Amino acid sequence: MKIVILDGYAMNPGDLSWGPVEELGEVTMYDRTEDDKIVERIGDAEAVLVNKIGMSRETMEKLPNLKYIGVTATGFDVIDLEAAKELGIRVTNVSGYSTDAVAQHVFALLLDLTNRVAMHNEQVAKGAWVEAKDFTFRSAPLNTLKGKTMGLLGYGDIGSKVSKVAQAFGMNVIAHRNSPEKHTDKNVPLKSIEELFRESDVISLHAPMNEGTKEIVNKQTLALMKDSAYLINTARGGLVNEQDLADALNAKQIAGAGLDVLTSEPPKADNPLIGLDNCVITPHIAWSFYEARVVLIDLVAKNLKAFQNGEEMNVIV
Repeated sequence: MKIVILDGYAMNPGDLSWGPVEELGEVTMYDRTEDDKIVERIGDAEAVLVNKIGMSRETMEKLPNLKYIGVTATGFDVIDLEAAKELGIRVTNVSGYSTDAVAQHVFALLLDLTNRVAMHNEQVAKGAWVEAKDFTFRSAPLNTLKGKTMGLLGYGDIGSKVSKVAQAFGMNVIAHRNSPEKHTDKNVPLKSIEELFRESDVISLHAPMNEGTKEIVNKQTLALMKDSAYLINTARGGLVNEQDLADALNAKQIAGAGLDVLTSEPPKADNPLIGLDNCVITPHIAWSFYEARVVLIDLVAKNLKAFQNGEEMNVIV
């Protein structure tokens, strides 16, 4: 089987082995692929692996030999699923590989906001502690998490993991989810959207991106938050109206935000959130810890092997 990887660099910049995939066929790997090169590079291959590369109906119709699209991520909105189904192309995705990594990153962002580690380290490096009159100094308020309320917007695998870590810090946890009938955690009461934003000291976003959740963080919901509250987003940038959030941060309407995702990635230079002193931004790295990517490649290979064997694993269509 001919297998083409169109955008492999983000998943494996060279620190991992493609061995589990290479065992399944003749593999051609590209670090990145421009849209106008997709059809040419896939050619007569039967299987293609993509992360953020879009596969439209027009593209798939030009690839009569294509039988399998493996999305090397959890989200699959880059694929025209209706077209794939009509054309008899199997589509799979991977979930669960980065749960621990993302949950860890949630608290890396939050602790940077509450403990100001990076800021104080930078000041020490510049000589501020050397010149201090006392044995200690604080350049910003420092806050403990114990006794605070963590509000989770979404309560799937990652939300559930974040809940456990928050409780280990001594936090109270509340949540909002669109399928309350699936909620079995008696230690985490469900709340309405309004209650979640109003009662939380920290809101962490773990909802999928769809028409119902697009820009769910906006001027109206931000106005419900405490002025001491923090917003954390490791889910999708489109869940947040970035200008509304920037306005709220500039006005000190909320205390701060920790973001690993933005609406446009890479962001534009004039993104209103970049450079704010109460907004910590990392470049969509929560999913990409080494251990998570090892699991990811293994699961990508297992999905493809299942397809080759006529079995179903993580099938979307």
